Amino acid sequence: MAVNAVLLSALSYAVYAAVTSNAQGAGYSGLGNAPSSPGVLDRLKGKNEPTVPSKEQFLRPDGIYYGAATVKAPYDTQELDQLTTDAGGVRTTMTSFFLSWNQKFKPYSITAAYAHGTLPVLTWEPWQGGTQNPKPDEILTSNTDQPDYQLADIIGGRYDAYITETAKAIADAKWPLVLRFAHEMNGVWYPWSENVNGNHAGEYVQMWRHVHDLFTRAGATNVIWTWSPNIVRPVPRTKLKPLYPGDAYVDWVGMTGYGVHEKSPAITFGPTIEQIQAITDKPIIIMETGAQIDTSQLQWVNNFFPWLKRHPEIIGFVWMEKDRDTGARANWLFTSSPAEKEAFQAGLATLHLTTGQPATTTSPTRTSGGSPPASPSASSTGSTP
Repeated sequence: MAVNAVLLSALSYAVYAAVTSNAQGAGYSGLGNAPSSPGVLDRLKGKNEPTVPSKEQFLRPDGIYYGAATVKAPYDTQELDQLTTDAGGVRTTMTSFFLSWNQKFKPYSITAAYAHGTLPVLTWEPWQGGTQNPKPDEILTSNTDQPDYQLADIIGGRYDAYITETAKAIADAKWPLVLRFAHEMNGVWYPWSENVNGNHAGEYVQMWRHVHDLFTRAGATNVIWTWSPNIVRPVPRTKLKPLYPGDAYVDWVGMTGYGVHEKSPAITFGPTIEQIQAITDKPIIIMETGAQIDTSQLQWVNNFFPWLKRHPEIIGFVWMEKDRDTGARANWLFTSSPAEKEAFQAGLATLHLTTGQPATTTSPTRTSGGSPPASPSASSTGSTP
């Protein structure tokens, strides 16, 4: 009877643990892997919580980051599953989402991203939000003229309470977060550009360092700071060097760049990479990309993956999986045509995607002369080394 009571008690606890685990969501099992929950024995042994990875293990990865910016990221499992199917069975290792300064940060966004096996990428925008510009060459003044968000006001402490609150929430979450802060600063379409909104030269760097310092004081050391200019094509006269906060304030350098009437990503990104490498040797990551529907679209997509493998300084990319109806400037979806979808799948399958572990001497080497091993794109559980 005593033995039966013990077994019944253990079984009851296991059922309780299972219910609790399901309520909290599936557990993290590495980047690019499907969600998983601990087994009953692990729960009985108190192994519900996975080990929190360090920021350092993500900084120089053992493979390429493949991310996507989707409509419902980072929360919707069904959306991610459909994306995986569209990509030929390859799961993303990053998920990208946006937050304006008139919105409150939700710590669950970090939890949701890791539960899906992705490193969260938050584009944090110091403005009140805006409206999609009607044309690429037409910028709405309501998007750029936002005097409440002048750089001088941020530097002067007007938003310190909000910044600190956000920093503490990220610190309390513990898990690493990629923070793509005040991106595309070399453009003229956001109010944090030095060329609009009553801002002045030198204020962008001051603003960045001020926000960074507040995060440091709040203990948010789990942030991967990503300085992410736009490619220089639309703003060739604005140099990047005066806008760079310095190596002590940056972990990664991002880029926004899309294929528009170009046949090769070398044309799209080359001039910007040249400027970046004259400033810093920090790892480069493409934070927004895609190919516009035009006569060069398919050739650009076909060339993108071989080009990426020839540039080991670029550690990954985030594809913009949106169109004009869902918040993007154009239709960047790789599913915009059967031919592009096929080209994307074929190219993605040749990449060795990161597992979320730091690169080691035994990790596959990316060089300009060869290709890394192919990712097992047919696997439903995602990429593995």
